[in-house]
Amino acid sequence: MSPRLIAFDLDDTLAPSKSPLEPAMVDALIRLLDVVDVCIISGGHFGQFSAQVLDRLGDGASARFERLHLMPTCGTQYLRFVGGEWREQYAETLTDDEKSRALTSVEGHARALGYWETQTWGPVLEDRGSQVTFSALGQAAPVVAKAAWDPSGEKKSVLRDAVAVDLPDLEVRSGGSTSIDITRLGVDKAYGMRKLAEATGVPLSDMLFVGDRLDPAGNDYPVKVLGVACVAVEGWEATVDVIDELVEAKAA
Repeated sequence: MSPRLIAFDLDDTLAPSKSPLEPAMVDALIRLLDVVDVCIISGGHFGQFSAQVLDRLGDGASARFERLHLMPTCGTQYLRFVGGEWREQYAETLTDDEKSRALTSVEGHARALGYWETQTWGPVLEDRGSQVTFSALGQAAPVVAKAAWDPSGEKKSVLRDAVAVDLPDLEVRSGGSTSIDITRLGVDKAYGMRKLAEATGVPLSDMLFVGDRLDPAGNDYPVKVLGVACVAVEGWEATVDVIDELVEAKAA
């Protein structure tokens, strides 16, 4: 397969959770952008994309940014580099009522289930415009702490199911290692990939998706169900190997 566009999850796929790209990944991503269009689609907001990816790629990569597609908050937003700046192409913004009900429900159930932690790093509840996110330990929690909070994923599943009952008109799903994401109904990474195909003219059959949560409970799974060719990875180091293979195949 020689995909025309390669899409990646961000946390634990391109970088450690909520952390900047490692030097080896910066090099790999720049080499990939030299030969093919790349999309990053993740539950994080644009500020996280900037801190984790764009700031690490640096000004020298600006010419390559035209081949980079950014889809924060699971594809509910889409940004392209136009005229020397990142410009929003669309945003599926939640209404004030939807945000209020989402925030109230997820906090209430987290407290009732005993998941409301006293030691946190950064905001636990976030209004990201097109997505409401609950992060049990806060957005800036250390990777080790997040990995230890819910290693089996059971807490997230229980919380997700409880909140979903309150919000039948919204999409409630497990996000990162300690997070729950809430968006418009039917809006997930599969939605984002379909919108990407419409915007770029690249059919889904000519795309490849790389992610760490392609299991049925993961937030990358909808892309697999959509029928997009997928590669499952465990950590950014494995993704570097995938990128090396893709770059070599393009050069062949």
